Amino acid sequence: MHIHVAHPHGEAKFWLQPSLALANHTGLSGRELAGAERVVARHLEEVIDAWHTHFGG
Repeated sequence: MHIHVAHPHGEAKFWLQPSLALANHTGLSGRELAGAERVVARHLEEVIDAWHTHFGG
């Protein structure tokens, strides 16, 4: 299970399970990646629930 994060300077893909982890990215600075990861971590359960609602399972 993963999520894509879009940003004006690039994008990133984060694995959500078994633990939150950066899969890959393009065009983002370390600071932008850290910020994106904080947002995903803050909303992790909400994102996982939405993923299950959208994709099933």
